[in-house]
Amino acid sequence: MKEFELIKQFFTEQAVKRKDVLLGIGDDCAVVSSTENQNIVVTTDTLVAGVHFPLGTSPKAIGHKAVAVNLSDIAAMGAKPSWISLAITLPEVNDDWLSEFCSGVFELCEYYNVQLIGGDTTQGPLSITITAQGLTPEGKYLSRSGAKSGDWLYVTGDLGDAALALQHHKEEILIENDIIEHVQDKLDFPKPRVLAGQALREYASAAIDISDGLLADLGHICQASNVGANVVLDAIPLSDAMKKSQDFEDSVQLALNGGDDYELLFTVNEDNKVGMETALSHAGTVITCIGQINPSQTISTTLNNKAVPIRSSGFQHFSAKRNT
Repeated sequence: MKEFELIKQFFTEQAVKRKDVLLGIGDDCAVVSSTENQNIVVTTDTLVAGVHFPLGTSPKAIGHKAVAVNLSDIAAMGAKPSWISLAITLPEVNDDWLSEFCSGVFELCEYYNVQLIGGDTTQGPLSITITAQGLTPEGKYLSRSGAKSGDWLYVTGDLGDAALALQHHKEEILIENDIIEHVQDKLDFPKPRVLAGQALREYASAAIDISDGLLADLGHICQASNVGANVVLDAIPLSDAMKKSQDFEDSVQLALNGGDDYELLFTVNEDNKVGMETALSHAGTVITCIGQINPSQTISTTLNNKAVPIRSSGFQHFSAKRNT
């Protein structure tokens, strides 16, 4: 099957047809209409086989995750996702693989009313690059640089489950069969916090999604905002599956450094706490306060109100082993 036949068969037909897409797949460029009094946010992420997902990952999970990690970035900016473009490199054309991959892509796109408007296909080692665009009211986007000393530090959801699944896959940790399915789903099918991000737009002072590990991504907020933070280890939200399979110290280390959570980490000042908690409750999002911002320009951790040393090793490209 040739390139344009592949595009027509697998990527042209989709459920979402947005009114602001004037010209989609099939031309040299897509054409979208701008929206008055809206800012456009843009993000790009690449997933490489054996680096961002284990080689045995299902095609549907790969498609889902490729979209989800981009929508998680959109969520961290407080924006509403609108359009994506997809560049995929394939070792060969496999109809069954592509059908399942597209199922993962388009199910998530349909859920969030996101339209695929273009991209590229090439032959080579498996990798997927998605560029996503979203909309936010003019001047109402979130960023990493607004945290102030005294702000409270929050996360959505539970942390560490995806890292636990990956460690099990690499045979570095053994977990019971009744736990594997739960944590594997967290790794393969992350749920971007899109509604939570839009709710936070009115309340948060800074935000980021947790992709490289809590400490690493908190470091990005601290650096951009020129502040420090203290993380209360006994407040970190851990799932029942994590608590059942790991002792507390190992669970916390996975939560701090494991990555692949795609939860939101954000800061809120005292005056906005109640409003934020109410808004997130209405959005159906569980949140946990895990610490506070301070002027130290360093990150510290406490346990039972006592300072404890940090072991930080969040994911960084060019310095980590592949997840094969």
